[in-house]
Parts: sequence; structure tokens; C-alpha cells
Amino acid sequence: MTQPVWISRRKATQVPAPEPPRLEGHVRRIVLDFHPRDFTHPENLSRAAMYIGEELRRAGAEVTEQTFEAGGGSYRNVIGSFGPEGRDVIVVGAHYDTDGEMPGADDNASGVAALLELARLLAHEPLSRRVELVGFALEEMPFFGTGTMGSAIHAASLRASGRRVRAMICLEMLGCFDDRSRSQRFPFPVLRLFYPNRGNFIAVVGNVSGAAIVRRVKRSMRAGSEIPVYSINAPSIVPGVDLSDHRSFWREGFPAVMVTDTAFYRNDRYHTVADTPETLDYRRMSDVVRGIFRAVADLAT
Repeated sequence: MTQPVWISRRKATQVPAPEPPRLEGHVRRIVLDFHPRDFTHPENLSRAAMYIGEELRRAGAEVTEQTFEAGGGSYRNVIGSFGPEGRDVIVVGAHYDTDGEMPGADDNASGVAALLELARLLAHEPLSRRVELVGFALEEMPFFGTGTMGSAIHAASLRASGRRVRAMICLEMLGCFDDRSRSQRFPFPVLRLFYPNRGNFIAVVGNVSGAAIVRRVKRSMRAGSEIPVYSINAPSIVPGVDLSDHRSFWREGFPAVMVTDTAFYRNDRYHTVADTPETLDYRRMSDVVRGIFRAVADLAT
């Protein structure tokens, strides 16, 4: 079978197209083979980290690991790098742990699957800046919001080394879409005036000072895919705005956004045993990956 390709609108180059079956395969492998993936099962987290590293290496990335201690255990971030070494770096990250013993298909095997498919696309792209694709450990409780989140460890190490993070894109829940009216909920009723009431879009979320990076990522994603893309810049007092790994980069003063299907504002299976692979929309996930690829390529060239 001929491998599908698509044309980058940024320039006339062909790269492999994001494939729904590949995304589904990654999600099923992560959910079924490495379950459960909470911090009390470090052996499964280690096996998941090995899988992420193997897939990044297979895609052509230079793979390194960042080990750290937390809660009496040893954990690791897995980093796949593309492009030339230099002070400037674009970081794209997704956490691979789960809340307790939940399956975690949307939260967040979907983000990890997108990260791995993104690696396959970036291998064909000429880059003038370094891109790091990172699988983060320990995003979930009880480590969330602490200095021992995997993303906090990574962001702090970048700051300490003098690296300049041009942008960080956090991939947090990318697989839930719902075309029914009123399937999309909001933290405040007034937001219904500005966003669709159907959960059929993807959101780019930033803090109040991050309007420029949010606009840039949204613009690129819209140019690179057919998925409707909306955005919001809001303070952390808005529930959900800072509930993932991008917050670690905000704390270090780096520009960062979260790309998300809006989590519990749409997905009723969030943090339940019903968050399983068959509930995700892999066709629309692949379109989200197209948009993310375009955003990363634009930032890195």
C-alpha cells in the first residue's frame, strides 16, 4: 500500500499524512498494555516510557531521558529531539501517566499518540530551530502543581541551562468530539456567546500575557487543518485554564499554550473507567495533528 502524503501549504513539500489507524494503535497500546499508569505502578510507567522512546527513535528522533525522584520513586521524562542544536527550542509535551487506575484514553493517551505521530511528520521537515517532543511523567495528583511534576522538572532544567523556549505546546486530551447540541459546556455562562455549543472544535488555551503565542498557534493550526480552532486567554482563576503541563512553563516565564478538546467541559468520561479507546474520534484527531504539525513547523523555521 502506498503511504499517504499531504502537501504542506507553507511550502511545496510532501510529508506523510497523519493516520487515524496509527493514532488508534498508539492509544490502544498505551491503555491496554501499560495499565494502570498511575504513580503507584512505576513499573508500568517505565514500560510506557520505553515504548514512547522506541517510537520516537523509530521516527528518527534523537532520544534522551530525564530521570528524577519523587514520592520515594524514580520516574522519567522521555525527550525526542529534531532539528539543529542551539539555544532556542520549541517544546511539545504530553503526559503519559493517569489519574489513579483509570484507562486514560483521552486523558492522556490521546496526547501521547499525537506526540508520536507528530514525530513521524517532523522527521520529514527541514527545521532551523530545535524541537523537543517530551513525554512527561507525573502530571496527575498527588504531584500536580508541585515541583516534582515531570514538566516542572523539565521546564526548570531548561531555565537553568539558559535555553530560550520560544514556545511550549501542551497536548492535553485531543480525542473527544461531539456534534450534539449543548454537548459543549463552559465554566461561565457568558462564554456561550463566543464559542459553539457543540463539542466539535479544538481549543488553544493561554494565560493573559500569552495572547501573541496563542494567536500564532491558532492561526497556524487553522491554516494546516480543517478542524475548527478556537482560543481563549484567561487567568488561572478560570477553572481548567492551567490544569496541565503548560503551567510548569508559565511558572518559569516561558510562553506556553494548551491544545485540548476541553476535557471535562465536554468529555463526561473524564477520570472514569469509561475513558476507553473506542470512545475517541481518530479521524478528527488526525486533523488536529495536522494543525499541530503546521504550528510547530511554522515556529521552528
